[in-house]
Amino acid sequence: MKATNHLSATITRAAFLLASISCVHTTLHAQAPASSITVYQYRHVPDSKIDEFIKRETTYWSKVAKKAIDNKKMSFWALLEKVGGYDLPNSANYLFVNTFSDIDKMGEIFNAPEKITGVPLIKMETNSMSTTTAQIFLHDAGWAQAANVNPDAEFHYVVMIYHTSSDADSLLSLENQYWAPFIQKAMDNKQTPQLAWGNARILSPTGDDIKFNSVSYDLFKTLKDALMPNWSASTVFPNDGLNKIGALEKGTRRSDVYRIVKVVAAQ
Repeated sequence: MKATNHLSATITRAAFLLASISCVHTTLHAQAPASSITVYQYRHVPDSKIDEFIKRETTYWSKVAKKAIDNKKMSFWALLEKVGGYDLPNSANYLFVNTFSDIDKMGEIFNAPEKITGVPLIKMETNSMSTTTAQIFLHDAGWAQAANVNPDAEFHYVVMIYHTSSDADSLLSLENQYWAPFIQKAMDNKQTPQLAWGNARILSPTGDDIKFNSVSYDLFKTLKDALMPNWSASTVFPNDGLNKIGALEKGTRRSDVYRIVKVVAAQ
C-alpha cells in the first residue's frame, strides 16, 4: 500500500481478529507502550478490486508491518473487513489499525517496501484501487480479555462502538472503573459470548463536526455472537456505573461489525 502522500502512506490498516488466517499473539493493544498512538484508516474498495486488494495487503504489506514490529517501530497491524453497513457504495468497507511505538517515526516504516518484499511497488500498492475516507489518531486506554481464551482460534469478529460524550476522558475513566472489571468477570464466568473488550480516546480529528470522541470494541468468535451477544440470566450489571457513563453520553452510540482478515502483532 503506497498512499498518495507521505502521511497516509505510513498510516495504514485497521482493528483486530482474523476470520480465515492470522496471528493474534498479543491481546490487541493491551500490551502497547503507554506512549504509543494508534491510527485507524478507513478505506473504500470497489467490489471488483477486493480480491486483489486483500491479496496485496496480506501478502506484501503485512510483511512490511512485520518488519516494523520486529524493529520495535510498531506493535500492531490489522486489516478488518466491514460486515454489512449503510450506503455501501459510498462508505468505507475496510479498516486498517496500526499502533506506532513512536508516531514521529512512522514515516520511516512504509518507505522503500520493495527492499522488504522483493516486489516492485507497482505490483503491491493498493492506493490506486481504494479510497481513504477517514483517518483517525487514538490513544488506547483500557483492555480486558477472557481467561484462557485463544486469540488465534477465537478472535474472528469485532464490534466497533463509537461514543459521543461531554467529556471523553471522564467516560473512559468510568468505563475502566466499572465496565472493565464487570466484563472481565462476565467473560471469565461465561455469562456472555464476548471474549475481549477495549477502549480508546480520539486524539484527532476533533470538533463539532466529528460525531464521536472515544471508541470501544468488543471481540467475538462468531458473527452471530457479535450481532446477538446474549447474556446469562444470572448476570448482575453495574447499574450505578452504567448510569454515570450514560449521563456523559450525548445521543445514540454508533456501532459497526468487522471480520478480521489479517493481524500482525508483537509477541
